Amino acid sequence: MSEDQKKQLESQLWGIANLLRGKISADDYRDYILGFIFYKYLSEKQALYANELLVGEAVTDYKKVTDQETLAAIKEESLLKLGYFLEPAQLFSVLAAKGNADIESESNYILEDLKSVLNHIEQSTMGTESEEDFNALFEDLDLNSTKIGRTISARNEIIVKILTHLDKIDFKLNEIESDVLGDAYEYLIGKFAAGAGKSAGEFYTPQQVSSILAKIVTTGKSKLKSVYDPTCGSGSLLLRVKKEAEVSEFYGQELNRTTYNLARMNMILHDVHFREFNIMQEDTLENPQHLDKRFEAVVANPPFSAHWKGDANPLFNTDERFSQYGRLAPKTKADYAFLTHMLYQLADNGIMASVFPHGVLFRGAAEGHIREYIIKEMNALDAVIGLPANIFYGTAIPTCILVLKKCREVDDNIVFIDAGGDNHYVKEGNQNVLRDEDVKRIVNTYRNRETLDKYSYVATLAEIAENGYNLNIPRYVDTFEEEAPIDLDMVSTELKDIESDLKNINDTIAKFCNELKITTPF
Repeated sequence: MSEDQKKQLESQLWGIANLLRGKISADDYRDYILGFIFYKYLSEKQALYANELLVGEAVTDYKKVTDQETLAAIKEESLLKLGYFLEPAQLFSVLAAKGNADIESESNYILEDLKSVLNHIEQSTMGTESEEDFNALFEDLDLNSTKIGRTISARNEIIVKILTHLDKIDFKLNEIESDVLGDAYEYLIGKFAAGAGKSAGEFYTPQQVSSILAKIVTTGKSKLKSVYDPTCGSGSLLLRVKKEAEVSEFYGQELNRTTYNLARMNMILHDVHFREFNIMQEDTLENPQHLDKRFEAVVANPPFSAHWKGDANPLFNTDERFSQYGRLAPKTKADYAFLTHMLYQLADNGIMASVFPHGVLFRGAAEGHIREYIIKEMNALDAVIGLPANIFYGTAIPTCILVLKKCREVDDNIVFIDAGGDNHYVKEGNQNVLRDEDVKRIVNTYRNRETLDKYSYVATLAEIAENGYNLNIPRYVDTFEEEAPIDLDMVSTELKDIESDLKNINDTIAKFCNELKITTPF
């Protein structure tokens, strides 16, 4: 599929979202639009796979299959290959056609059928390997909610409108690369995030930032055994790593239930097989789900300075993720709790890259103690990258990326990059946005470990110790712009010329005042 076709698909999908503007709140119609796109994807995937199985049979169109033995065989194969099963009558196009029937009759009522189908998708996986990946996946699609209509008729009308417009879009799953629809889905998630205000940070990391993290953790590698995101949101960071390297296994954890569902849908839409991802819904700090594993790549955009139980929970003092540092992250700032959790789960040959607020670079007390231990005792900090302010949805604060390794190749210095200057981004609407060239420069500077005037500096560990392990970027990268020297003789000459001009003007005004026989104003 060409770039033009991809943009057309994105435009078509966003056009459906615009149909609901003013009728349903953005947060609500996001869940319905994304959920129904996912249902259509599952339907088309099921039909394509079933048709492959029917090659050479008497009936080769899955929609026309009625033989129960054939359906049973297709179900068995589908659960192994796809992880779910849809009968011919449950396909998206069938329900859309029913909803688009004569609107003057009740024949276009589809809410109950739709509820039944969505429940069936989840129930078809019970007792199979994919049960956990599909469990309660459609729970945010509440077809009885008054948010989408006060009456059953109004709700049915809205749902029919969405399905009818979606049915007109050909996903072309048998023609396009697997990531094209997934990328269009990501595009929609980004568009929803742009209008979601503060809550956007819960489920979406801007693509350019995701790209930086993904390129950094895949440095020198074309294949990764595993990638992990402990606060995975919609899964966009995990999937961005997939664009940079071949990944065998994806692991993630997400606290918000709606966002957790979105992450699983996003994985499947990007054609990540259910056996290749493990996304769990729990509090990462309180109840980590993958603690026995070590990951070759770790990426994250944790909630900035979130509250956590900290020293209020005595178990954390003996938790291997936190105990070796001698101090716990403050209860009101969990940044270093997330950082040390990720570092604990990083494999010896892995790279970790995560976004944090600038405060992690210089705040003292417990955070300063942990920071010093990571640098001095573990020698795990590899790079500090400053990003522009107002680059994340929902917050305008400046942020940074910390890169860590347990076994650093270059273990006597740390790279500092100041990519937050005015000439390192562009403004789009209310947001600051990194360009492709900005991303490329950041990644190349990190990989080459370069000192560049007013942009980056390779600091020795001795220099960092001299600064008391304060990592504030201006201590290392001098971005001061000298003012042009002032020619005092020229300034003196200009002042004399101004004084002469002023005398001439005053003489002219005095002449006019005398002619008018009025007092001069000076």
